[in-house]
Amino acid sequence: MTNAEKKLWWYLRQLSVDGTHFRRQATIGPYFADFACHDSHLIIEVDGGGHALPDQIFVDEKRSEYLRSRGYRVLRFWNNEIFENIEGVVTVILEALQETKTPHP
Repeated sequence: MTNAEKKLWWYLRQLSVDGTHFRRQATIGPYFADFACHDSHLIIEVDGGGHALPDQIFVDEKRSEYLRSRGYRVLRFWNNEIFENIEGVVTVILEALQETKTPHP
């Protein structure tokens, strides 16, 4: 794991939302998600600068399309967001988890 992934992993293990269990490097079809909560159908990706390159943007979008087609929501965070605003990152993740727990009419 990268340093950003290690930091986020520490926080993910501390989350206390019912049914929340994240796995690292979770296999979904032909892909590995940085972190996945299968019960909530939530994937978290941690991206470094290489993901801003045009070719990688295209690859990432194809990957996200595949994951969404399998019912997953994909959240992406830049490394610097994790290092500079971990509280904000965790808030976004908690909100996404709460959304999956709230029944829709």
